[in-house]
Amino acid sequence: MPRKAFTVEQIIIKLREIEVLCGQGKTIAEAVWQSDITEQTYYRWRK
Repeated sequence: MPRKAFTVEQIIIKLREIEVLCGQGKTIAEAVWQSDITEQTYYRWRK
């Protein structure tokens, strides 16, 4: 799978999307899968 380069704005949008999904009762794993990123990427971005 080729590596995607996300802009800062795209990263913020993805993180907010995951936060909303988690608020709806989904796990982090389900939310990041639905957002098309990996858990590792999610935690790296949160750092």
